Amino acid sequence: MRLTVAQAIVRFLARQWTERDGEEQRLFAGCFGIFGHGNVAGLGQALLEAHGTGVGLPYYMARNEQAMVHAAVGYARMKDRLQTFACTSSIGPGATNMVTGAALATINRIPVLLLPGDVFATRVANPVLQELEDPRSYDVSVNDALRPVSRFFDRIGRPEQLPSALLAAMRVLTDPAETGAVTLALPQDVQAEAYDWPEELFQRRVWHVPRPLPEPAALARAAEVLRSARRPLIVAGGGVIYSRATEALRRFAEATGIPVADTQAGKGALHWEHPCAVGGVGATGSAAANALAREADVVLGVGTRYSDFTTASRTAFQHPGVRFVNLNITSFDAAKHAGAMLVADARAGLEALTEALAGHRVDEAYAARARELAAGWARVVDGAYRLGHGPLPAQTEILGVLNEESDPRDVVVQAAGSMPGDLQMLWRARDPKGYHVEYGYSCMGYEIAGGLGVKMADPTREVFVLVGDGSYLMMAQEIVTAVAEHVKLTIVLVQNHGFASIGALSETVGAERFGTAYRYRDPATGLLDGGLLPVDLAANAASLGADVIRARTVEEFRAALRQAKACDRTTVVHVETDPLAPVPSSEGWWDVPVAEVSALDGTRKARADYEAAKSAQRPYL
Repeated sequence: MRLTVAQAIVRFLARQWTERDGEEQRLFAGCFGIFGHGNVAGLGQALLEAHGTGVGLPYYMARNEQAMVHAAVGYARMKDRLQTFACTSSIGPGATNMVTGAALATINRIPVLLLPGDVFATRVANPVLQELEDPRSYDVSVNDALRPVSRFFDRIGRPEQLPSALLAAMRVLTDPAETGAVTLALPQDVQAEAYDWPEELFQRRVWHVPRPLPEPAALARAAEVLRSARRPLIVAGGGVIYSRATEALRRFAEATGIPVADTQAGKGALHWEHPCAVGGVGATGSAAANALAREADVVLGVGTRYSDFTTASRTAFQHPGVRFVNLNITSFDAAKHAGAMLVADARAGLEALTEALAGHRVDEAYAARARELAAGWARVVDGAYRLGHGPLPAQTEILGVLNEESDPRDVVVQAAGSMPGDLQMLWRARDPKGYHVEYGYSCMGYEIAGGLGVKMADPTREVFVLVGDGSYLMMAQEIVTAVAEHVKLTIVLVQNHGFASIGALSETVGAERFGTAYRYRDPATGLLDGGLLPVDLAANAASLGADVIRARTVEEFRAALRQAKACDRTTVVHVETDPLAPVPSSEGWWDVPVAEVSALDGTRKARADYEAAKSAQRPYL
């Protein structure tokens, strides 16, 4: 079959499927793209020609290359990594705009296929527009910036190279232990080059996503460690949800009585009201989970990579003899903290552990203590939701209203700023897919684009995007895409006139909130601490095509949410909050180094506090 390289790519991608547990689905739901001279004549032409033929990919116009990768990630995460999008950009700035999105996908182990245009393979017109000239080599382009943030990278210099590259890309995208961003760089001349392809390349191909079983000896070792524990704790990570292991986790917790804490990616793995649920663990977790973490003699981590927020920078688990059992599909994570390694699918591993520990339960006094701590934390959350702060509402009150007004299947989307911490502490998750916080990369600007992907993945769910003014100003363009595609989002835009999260952190490290407020420069001080800027983000959202509702009080916000939920168009609810309002303490810590010497009293005090906290760090060996 004689096709161009670009036409062959589109035809091939449209014929790829995944299967797990007997359920098949297309691997690629479509292609996001922005066209320039590096891909318009190649992939642009191919997508057009294939449109309506039954062998093409639905095309969606994005407004920002980074954002379209975020949208693909949001979609793939909702689909438990069994489906995703391809993303195409032109050469040069279009390609490098995708680097941040690729890093986010790879860090979070979410599959997304990047198809950036590249400079001429033949080099006949070098240097072409937007080409980086490297005096050391002619085979370097800006696309090489995507190498370190991709799980697989290849540059297609000849048509003959395409089949093996495509198959390798699919292997990585569909491997739950290896997945992340996959990049196939496509020189613009090669995209348009014709070749006689074997028919077999375009046959329907099903990629079977495995559920690896635990090795028997490893299972026995893990069970032995767990049986010896007097105060064990489960840490449920994102792998529980991607593996659809939430029911297996519930059965295991009920059978053993072991309390369950969760990470940002694992929140919702267990309903917040379940007797074994104790909330988030770590730097922004619940005081209940962190109290149990300090006492735990065995930690069973399921599908978690133990980020510094989860371990409170290795201060969360303080028992002198603490041991770890790590159930993870990747050996890299299963080996962390010198743990007993159980390399397996989360669901298969939990089912095997449940059988191996049959008849074993923790002491009832320990289980009762966990329930008592969780109940005490629930009262703290109630207080934060109904703080009665004024004149501007507290952010915790806004989250409380949203939690109360949303249905269990509704999805809250967030990524950066102070809200991820407040959400992990305070959000009451009722559905495995109801909590969508991207905290592996914590990328400002993910929220609206990621929410677009979430809603496209499951249009039956209401999607509430929470975004602060800092993140909104960095990337709000995909409001236009949502409006164009009739994808309804409810965007809660929290205006606090600056970077609230970093402002608070700046204060704790003795930097006095320097450079964290959106203010005029004050001629008297020379700093950005003058009056508020006359920025109207609500008006900006309206200019992008969204409906806008302004709320000033907690009750106005509640009414606005109800109105937005009843609407069938993307709606932005704008509310100003007080960034200095109090937030409950997680009783956790995060390692952010403080200047060792300083002329500032605040910095010297912060350094003393830092050294005291750092003394609790442990190697977990």
